[in-house]
Parts: sequence; structure tokens; C-alpha cells
Amino acid sequence: MLTRIFKSGNSLAVRIPKDFQFTPDIQEVDIERHGDTLVIRPVKTQSLAQIMQAFSAFPEGFMAEGRDTHSEYERDWQQGEQ
Repeated sequence: MLTRIFKSGNSLAVRIPKDFQFTPDIQEVDIERHGDTLVIRPVKTQSLAQIMQAFSAFPEGFMAEGRDTHSEYERDWQQGEQ
């Protein structure tokens, strides 16, 4: 399918025909260049909506004994600055 590119500010823009539109929840795309080819890929926003489902995948008793503790130390923020 043939489409047009046009100038938008200091950038070039491309019209995406309706037949190639992404779903309405897609607001951002990732663009890669491979030689003379541009690949436009939708970026799905991450949501915490499924977080409980992910947590339920852990076995019962997961980390029941807690975590190992590590001693804390003061960071030397001046290290490497001369």
C-alpha cells in the first residue's frame, strides 16, 4: 500500500493507512531502521492490573522464612572524583 511522508516540525511523519491502524490502546510506537527498511512496532503500556495473578503463581510458603540480611555500609560518594 502506498502512503505519503510529510514534514512535521523538524521531523518527517508518515501517514498510517486505516487498514494498518493499531488498537486504540496503543499510544506509542517503537521505530527501528534496518538498512532502507523502517519497522514500526506498537509499544504496549504496562499495567499493574494483572499483578495479583502474577503473585498467585508463587507457591504457598514462598519466602516464609524471610530474606537473608546483608550488612549495610555507607557509600563513598567521593570515590572516583578527583
